[in-house]
Amino acid sequence: MDNEFILSQADGSPMYLQIIEQIKRRISLGDWPAGHKLPSIRELAVSIKVSVITVKRAYQELESQGVIYTQPGKGSFVSNDSDLDKQLREAEMNNKLLEVLKIAESLGMSVEDIAEQLSQLKQDQTNSKQEPQ
Repeated sequence: MDNEFILSQADGSPMYLQIIEQIKRRISLGDWPAGHKLPSIRELAVSIKVSVITVKRAYQELESQGVIYTQPGKGSFVSNDSDLDKQLREAEMNNKLLEVLKIAESLGMSVEDIAEQLSQLKQDQTNSKQEPQ
């Protein structure tokens, strides 16, 4: 079973939010495509050693966001919404960019400094691809 979730007490965010983020990440990376059956609430709770209530809360939140849907008696599945994948990738990118902003701010860098550095990195990457091996 592909239930390797890594939860951390030291993370600071509630366990159900950590579960939500890890499920969204699996979907955005394509590990769990549309229609993929999620582990049952009880299965996941046992495998990651959290309460059933914690997993149920995560699944309910994911369902309210349209990320998953539940069929009574059959289980929960990744939504077939064609825009979901794009939305999750954009949300993941926004989270990473917020991290970059926090780091840059702590280093005294402005948004313009970040943009300039990104532009330089892109140029360096383009140049390295064009150089003969």
